[in-house]
Amino acid sequence: MTRTAIAGKTRADFDLHLHLRKYGTIYAFAALVVLNMLLNRNFASMGTLWNLTIQVLPTMLTSLGMVLVISSGGIDISVGSVMAISAVMSGMVLTGKFPAVGTGVGTAVVLALAAALVLGLFNGALVAFFQIQPIIVTLILFIAGRGVAQLMNAGGTIVFYNNSFTDIGLYRVGGVVPVQLFVSLFFVLLIAFLLKKTTFGYYVQGIGENPKASRLSGVRTTGVLLSIYVVSALLAGLAGVFECSRASCADPNSIGVLAELDAIAAVAIGGTSMSGGKARVIGTIFGALIIQLVSIMVNMNNIPFAYSRIFKAAIIIVAVYLQREKRS
Repeated sequence: MTRTAIAGKTRADFDLHLHLRKYGTIYAFAALVVLNMLLNRNFASMGTLWNLTIQVLPTMLTSLGMVLVISSGGIDISVGSVMAISAVMSGMVLTGKFPAVGTGVGTAVVLALAAALVLGLFNGALVAFFQIQPIIVTLILFIAGRGVAQLMNAGGTIVFYNNSFTDIGLYRVGGVVPVQLFVSLFFVLLIAFLLKKTTFGYYVQGIGENPKASRLSGVRTTGVLLSIYVVSALLAGLAGVFECSRASCADPNSIGVLAELDAIAAVAIGGTSMSGGKARVIGTIFGALIIQLVSIMVNMNNIPFAYSRIFKAAIIIVAVYLQREKRS
């Protein structure tokens, strides 16, 4: 074999590897769709599509926040607890637990997001100003936040029916398309714009690549890090609002449980390096869809739900292997 042929073969191998790193998540999603169509004839329907759109929203929102955090070199394992606190806050307002502010839907949403904002500031301040490791900071809120959510209503589930708040999670545009689709699209475009077209996005990824170099180049890393954790918490809070609105109840014991793991899995499957750096928004979107599609698959085929966790773990292993940096 000539030197030219060897070089050509090496080049072809490199291109294939690069192609899989960029588009492997999309291929995996397509393969999972085909598998579901073969396993269940009822899968290929508009009902399944809308169901996926509705159910994936919490994972989509928390994953979009997580991709910011991870690309900055951090981690946020508190998003599930933030979801729970925001959901319970909205439920308490709706059921008159805070008479001074009324029971309006707008007030419930605003106070839920305000609670998420405070929690995001807590995480961001400890990471940015006190330079405590993100895993430790968010672990604190992961543990304590769930307890706070349970104590807010003495561990009980807050139930609310027949009000306009429940319409938020059940509303369909034109009576057909779930509003969750438009919410997902809006925030996907927003986060993609922030990461790809703004100075803030370059700073986020620059901090993930080399935080010291970013500081030396004049980047106000504390402000950027604070903003990252605030955005992550706000998206988690919004996910909690939609989740409890759709369910017509706020259960502090179940809302957001394992949400942080699904979000991290979606980002990992999507190809964003877990050590920080370049964010892959499109990959994260398909990662979130894959995570939710696995859950739908086990439900539609009467497979014990515990298997979905095993399937997700297997997908993560394959995705991380295919998207690894190729050694020279």
